[in-house]
Amino acid sequence: MNKKLLILPLFALIAFQACQNKTNQNADENGEKPLRLVSPDFNADSAYAYTKAQVDFGPRIPGTEAHQKCADYLVAKLKSFGAVVSIQGEKTQTYDGKSFQLKNIVAAFNPDKKKRVLITAHWDARPFSDQDTDPANHAKAFDAANDGASGVAVILEMARQIQQKQPDVGVDFVLWDLEDYGKANDETPDETTWCLGSQYWAKKATATGYKALYGINLDMVGGGSAQFTQDEISRQAAPNVVNQVWDIGNEIGYASYFTKIPSGKLVDDHFWMNKAGVPSIDIIHYNDNSGFYINWHTQLDNLANIDKNTLKATGQTVLETIYREK
Repeated sequence: MNKKLLILPLFALIAFQACQNKTNQNADENGEKPLRLVSPDFNADSAYAYTKAQVDFGPRIPGTEAHQKCADYLVAKLKSFGAVVSIQGEKTQTYDGKSFQLKNIVAAFNPDKKKRVLITAHWDARPFSDQDTDPANHAKAFDAANDGASGVAVILEMARQIQQKQPDVGVDFVLWDLEDYGKANDETPDETTWCLGSQYWAKKATATGYKALYGINLDMVGGGSAQFTQDEISRQAAPNVVNQVWDIGNEIGYASYFTKIPSGKLVDDHFWMNKAGVPSIDIIHYNDNSGFYINWHTQLDNLANIDKNTLKATGQTVLETIYREK
């Protein structure tokens, strides 16, 4: 993702808390009252294993064998959890003139329920490490363990839990393709060389009249010392959803991750979800002082830098949000 920053206010960083309790009864921040969650226990070990499974295919660059094998794996996994799965897409041209078969992976749980929530992440890998500190690495592919695989892994673990305990609402998961094959420093309106999968989905969703209560996009949700700030698009398009998710994250013990700090305008997949009429937010490792995840688009975005505590904080917060819907 490029997600050019249009507004860059400076805010002080908040100190990070220690890793969180992994049980289904988290204590509050003072350690006084055990909190009984309404959601199943999100298993961080399982999410980590799903991250590794994707990374083991190699960089999931569109048009490669690794990309196809990973697509097959994701479809099979989601079907095994009881989802109704389809692949959405068409031949799509990237900014450099290349053409790829776009493959958004759509998985629906309880498709007959009218009240639905939409949870998304991208599954493709950027073809080059253009943010690496060593220019010699700029043309090299990278593992995309956090920027890609982590969000998908959180979704897979949520899907596994939903199979075992159904929430009161229907859940749609969409795994975006061709999200990260954009032009660096894209100056096009709305940075349209990026997020090609969600752009395609938004057109189809608008045409079919798709509706959901809200959408949550997961992006880089497995890095150490992650800080999820509240970006401008999320705050403007879906302020109630931002407040709901961040309040839940704070309530169940993850205040060091879900920091109530506003940040600048980031054009990510949630931008296009909002264009389709679904009030949507972005959970993304970013703050205005230090920018994106430290290993963003570098050779160091690998499995060694995935933190199970961050996967847990993200997954449990989003699961709890889903299961509180009635």
